[in-house]
Amino acid sequence: MEVLIYMLIGIVIGFKWFPLKLKKWNERIQVLSISVLIFLMGVTLGSRPNFLTDFLQLGLESLLLAIIPILFSVLFVYFITKYFFK
Repeated sequence: MEVLIYMLIGIVIGFKWFPLKLKKWNERIQVLSISVLIFLMGVTLGSRPNFLTDFLQLGLESLLLAIIPILFSVLFVYFITKYFFK
């Protein structure tokens, strides 16, 4: 719930008071922040002593449960952008 509150505050600030001339810098900071977050998540996973054995035990079912929503999300976005953003 805390994350949603922070996001809502950011949306209000971005909509009401954030200057458009800083949009480019905001985008760069977002990409950098997300890259650092993904890197740190990888470091956290890689530092687990049983990571590879745990990963291999997940199995095909878990892989499919991850791939299927990703595939449908990509297809949905592709068709939405193709038909509505011409």
